[in-house]
Amino acid sequence: MTATRTDVEPGPPRELLYRRRVGLVAAARELWASRELVWTLAERDYLARYKQAVLGFGWALFTPVALMVVFTVFFRRVADVDTGGAPYPLFSYLGLLPWTFFSTSISQGGLSLITNKMLLNKVYCPREVFPVSSVVVAGIDTAIALLALGALFVIYGFVPRLTSVWVPVLLLIQVTFTTSVALISSAVVVHLRDIRHALPILLQLGLFATPVAYGIDTIPAHLRGLYSVLNPLAPVIDGYRRTVLLGQQPAWDLVGLGGASSVVLLLVGYRLFKRLETGLADVA
Repeated sequence: MTATRTDVEPGPPRELLYRRRVGLVAAARELWASRELVWTLAERDYLARYKQAVLGFGWALFTPVALMVVFTVFFRRVADVDTGGAPYPLFSYLGLLPWTFFSTSISQGGLSLITNKMLLNKVYCPREVFPVSSVVVAGIDTAIALLALGALFVIYGFVPRLTSVWVPVLLLIQVTFTTSVALISSAVVVHLRDIRHALPILLQLGLFATPVAYGIDTIPAHLRGLYSVLNPLAPVIDGYRRTVLLGQQPAWDLVGLGGASSVVLLLVGYRLFKRLETGLADVA
């Protein structure tokens, strides 16, 4: 009889598992072809999140509004924040909207592969549909939270400036940066489970390291360029405030650095995700 070896793992050797060639254009085309699946997953997750909640979709409003109240009551009293003449609640809320979008995307997207491990083992699809669908869910929350922004404009008798036409450019950078971090965190969490526990702490620290409750002018001028590269949300939030509240052009030098950093991070993050994709189902 021929002896059967039971110590040989099925599939390719582990040292070759993550060395496949990655074609980002082909991967992006496959993701685009799976866009209906992204929407289906986003709809499922969104409805499931608020299904048994008393406030329901109201939680999308509660988080940024509650933080705005806290910042207005406490932070405004202990720090002299230059808002350029705009009401502080509007100033802080315009910072909280992109931050809440980012924070929700990463907290949900970072765990998306683990929470969907049953689908990973049963259904073939581009694995990036899971973190991307989490970004879509966060986008829906942010769209609902815009209702409170409209209410604040009415309460304070403040009208958005004409320079708000630049908001789509800033939004594109925001989504690019958020998606790249969601892709990286989702793949890394599968392999390094400690990151799963560190993620909430990192996001809490990030809230204070990002100019949400304060302005970017708090950062020394000679460090703002590097700051924008490391944290593209900073020039984006500053851009929202300049264009919507102050009627100014965005600080294009900082926005350009943040935009370039976001694009590079997306390319690197997507390539990293696709290289790790081969073993995700086995590890998750």
